[in-house]
Amino acid sequence: MQSELRIATPNDSDRLLELTREFTATQVYPFQEIAARRALDQLLASPALGVAWLLEVGGNAAGYVILTLGFSLEYGGRDAFVDELFVRPAFRGRGFGRAALSLALEAASQMGVRAVHLEVERAIDPARRLYRSLGFEGNDRELLTRRLHSG
Repeated sequence: MQSELRIATPNDSDRLLELTREFTATQVYPFQEIAARRALDQLLASPALGVAWLLEVGGNAAGYVILTLGFSLEYGGRDAFVDELFVRPAFRGRGFGRAALSLALEAASQMGVRAVHLEVERAIDPARRLYRSLGFEGNDRELLTRRLHSG
């Protein structure tokens, strides 16, 4: 079955929103559709914010990866965050997650990104093994978050 990882466009917004909804349902994160659509549309319309790739297998939406861009004095310039990586369960175990993350890392390197960050739930061992196999390391820091605006 043919697979393709391609940069998502504003025309892919509905497909990505569906995948995002499915990803969120597997996590403990709240899903607010209006806010999610607004953020997704903003990302897809502005490459300065980052890039989303859509994974299609046999013409079906199978997953996605989103890389957002930032800046860090600690890392000496532009940094990036793998905001979300999701592969539908039916497509897991075939290397699609690795391919998606590898593509995002290569694109980040080409954009001059100095460091790429991601978060992983401690209980999700397959994801942790994948990330570590691609060179991601843990540290003794704790990510703290404060929302400034709701919805």
